[in-house]
Amino acid sequence: MSHVSQAPVTTPDGEPAPPVPRTFGEVKGWFSAHDQVLFDWFLTRQNQDAETPGDILELGAFMGKSAIFLGGYLRDGEEFTVCDLFDSPAPDDFNLAETRDSYPTLTRRGFETNYLAFHEALPTVIQAPTSVVSDRVRPGSCRFVHIDASHLHEHVVQDIDSSRLVAGEDAVVVFDDYRSEHCPGVAAAVWAAVATGELRVIAVSALKLYATWGDPAPHQAAMLSWLEGRTDLWHGVDIVHGRPLVRIGGESATAPPEPKPLKEPEPVEPVVAAPPAARPAPRPGRAWRKLAKDLLPPLVTRAIVARRRRRRA
Repeated sequence: MSHVSQAPVTTPDGEPAPPVPRTFGEVKGWFSAHDQVLFDWFLTRQNQDAETPGDILELGAFMGKSAIFLGGYLRDGEEFTVCDLFDSPAPDDFNLAETRDSYPTLTRRGFETNYLAFHEALPTVIQAPTSVVSDRVRPGSCRFVHIDASHLHEHVVQDIDSSRLVAGEDAVVVFDDYRSEHCPGVAAAVWAAVATGELRVIAVSALKLYATWGDPAPHQAAMLSWLEGRTDLWHGVDIVHGRPLVRIGGESATAPPEPKPLKEPEPVEPVVAAPPAARPAPRPGRAWRKLAKDLLPPLVTRAIVARRRRRRA
């Protein structure tokens, strides 16, 4: 379901349109194979359960890689909402510096061009700070929330609070970069919510933390049963703050089938290199000199050369 025009946003300055990706791999972004596996598992499980209604929400979209993936799991009547500043002014100096340093190429036109290469219609796009989400998305309406927006501590705290307001009872809330060294504010905010609030961890991967505001036990029981049959993922169980969580990893994880573009990429014509030009045959004199140089003793060769020079003189 969409409330946004299918045509990408254009600017009045007449800049050329962003290139249309021909494959999912050409879309810029960070989305590991094992996290694609986990997204697919959670969303497919929800889709198979008619009693798990709800919409999908993503805070922070960059160029649309995970949004394109999420858009493939919408059911009839559901809404997918994406919130990102894109190329709008940041609300404060710290956020402005973060956007300038980390996302210099981010534009809404780029996101929309990428998304429409794989889906007929855009999601509902909120081009604004993520602080507006709790006012723009219905309370308790979401079944899956992916948070990958600002890495600044106070903003992540606000995103956590927003996710609690918009998430349904058993919704899955995913936090990116919860342990990355370049964004300690995310770790501080997320683990504080786990330790002092009602955020309950289901599982963690190398880059993402999967949690719920409801009961994690049913998710974990189903996940552990499913993981027993996977040979491309390793897993373990730890106790944190008195509750179990599942650790999952696997550098050789087999990702689910990637989203396919609406149009088949045009075949690239192979470039046939021109045959090398034929080298001219050596002149007889040159061939004789080369043969003499290779076969005759140096003293004889010098004598022959001297004699030829005297004749020319």
